[in-house]
Amino acid sequence: MNAEQATSISGAPHSLAIAAEPSAFKSAMRELAGGVSVVTVQVGHERSGFTATSVTSLSADPPTVIACVNRTSSSASLLLRTDRFGVSMLTHAQQQVADRFAGMSGVTGSQRYATERWTQLTAGGAPVMLDSAISLDCRIDDMIQKHSHWILVGRVMAIHRGEIEAAPLVYWRGGYHQLADCRA
Repeated sequence: MNAEQATSISGAPHSLAIAAEPSAFKSAMRELAGGVSVVTVQVGHERSGFTATSVTSLSADPPTVIACVNRTSSSASLLLRTDRFGVSMLTHAQQQVADRFAGMSGVTGSQRYATERWTQLTAGGAPVMLDSAISLDCRIDDMIQKHSHWILVGRVMAIHRGEIEAAPLVYWRGGYHQLADCRA
């Protein structure tokens, strides 16, 4: 059944539906507000990373997250060569970091790490931002190839809470926002 044939529960034709084409889907997903994170990866001296709103909790026992990365991303090629990745959940004051890791500044690879304080939470772990709201060191449990993306399944090995309590950085309708009613 296509969108034109959709009917409401009462059986009447549903004239409000539109076909789920890629552009319509992207527009619809812009309505979903999401926390902004930087996902990081390192193999030897090579570093990469990307900005993501696709990081989410999968399980508390064992602690597990998922994240999605485009298969053509430079980070994807490094993720295929390691078993670790990091997640740094950004605060509202870290929009510049989100832009840099999203490729907005033209900076790539290890150059994206030039200005913040970075550390590893465990031996062999990926770099994480010390000043982010929360940082996670993750071991890759699985990488699932689906359409244009890899779905990373990461077992959380260590957690670091940033020293500065601040509202999270949120992405909604194509722009960054701060939650107005965030209190610790």
